[in-house]
Amino acid sequence: MLKPSLLAGYQGERGRVLTGIGLMCLAGIMFPFMNAFAKILGHTYSTLEVSWARFAGHVVFTAMIFLPSRGVSMFITRQPKIQLARSVIQCLSNCLFVAAIVYQPLANASAIGMMGPLMVVLMAWPMLGERASLSHVITILVGFVGVLIIIRPGSSVFHPSALLLIGSSICFALYQILTRMGANVDSTAATTFYSSVFGAIAMLAVLPFVGKLPVNFADFAMFCALGIIGGLGHYCVVLALARAPANIIAPFAYFQLLGSTVVGYYMFDQLPDAPTFAGAAIVVAAGIALGWSHTRRR
Repeated sequence: MLKPSLLAGYQGERGRVLTGIGLMCLAGIMFPFMNAFAKILGHTYSTLEVSWARFAGHVVFTAMIFLPSRGVSMFITRQPKIQLARSVIQCLSNCLFVAAIVYQPLANASAIGMMGPLMVVLMAWPMLGERASLSHVITILVGFVGVLIIIRPGSSVFHPSALLLIGSSICFALYQILTRMGANVDSTAATTFYSSVFGAIAMLAVLPFVGKLPVNFADFAMFCALGIIGGLGHYCVVLALARAPANIIAPFAYFQLLGSTVVGYYMFDQLPDAPTFAGAAIVVAAGIALGWSHTRRR
């Protein structure tokens, strides 16, 4: 029988993990709307301008939320190199995704992006010391087979933009690993704020050459929503990764696939075809199997 102190510690740890899972699922609800707005705007505006709006809005929104309560302390970081690396990688991931989403149905893009959590498990071994067993590696390979079924290279439905989505998901996996590395060092306010600083500054430098003013109020509202939703979503991701190991939290990012399917249907009248459903099911099953395995072991 567990001692009361050990039982309390177990229940506290379990509560933290469940909270982290809930936060990751909440982010999975918000991100499809952000992606839908990026898809709409990408048909009229430059990829770089859309990305800049996403990052600039994120920086302004998080500053408005945290500055009143934390003051200048929200800018303090004890690991500037990691924060810079996170921001650069997040910028690259977003630019690749926005460039691809114009040519891909929303659900397809999210399904391809779901390989990211599988990559997290692989990267977590050398970078975080969260060991992956042989069965985990085999499960990850099965998940990659699902990705191949979705993109179907060499077939008539294959589009080169799928490769951009793969690159984006790999970058986002590395972003999550770096977030986990610094989650217990810097505050969540600083980590959330610095996520988009590089993108906001870098995209601003090129904005005079590629940008143009919104042509109507609806576009202006979507530009603003990109940053707000992105800021809230990534704040949830940061909080989730601060409460539980990356290899447990990551598979629950698959909740975003359901949200993307629903949003894609109602906003663009697009539904995945049968092979995409099959491939996505394989990827999700692989992710759930990994998460279950790690949870059972813990």
